[in-house]
Amino acid sequence: MKLNIKNIGLTSGLVWGSFLSFLTLIAILFPPYGQTFLETITSVYPGYSISLSGMIIGFFYGLIDAGLGGAFFAWLYNYISQKK
Repeated sequence: MKLNIKNIGLTSGLVWGSFLSFLTLIAILFPPYGQTFLETITSVYPGYSISLSGMIIGFFYGLIDAGLGGAFFAWLYNYISQKK
C-alpha cells in the first residue's frame, strides 16, 4: 500500500496546528491548564506566546512543522515499502 504524501502531510499539519490552537485557547480561559507544555512550545517556535495572536501563530507553526514531518514520514514509508 502506498501513502499519499500530500494528504498525510496536510492531515498531520492540520491536526497539530489545531491542537496547539485549541490548547492555547484552553490555557487562556483556564490559566493553569497546559502552561508548562505551552511554555516549552514557546522555546521551540519563535514568536509563539500564550495569547490570542499566539494561537494563530501556533496554528501556522504547527501546520508547517507537522506537515513537513508527516510528508517525510509518508515518503519514508513509501520508500521502505517499495524496497521489499
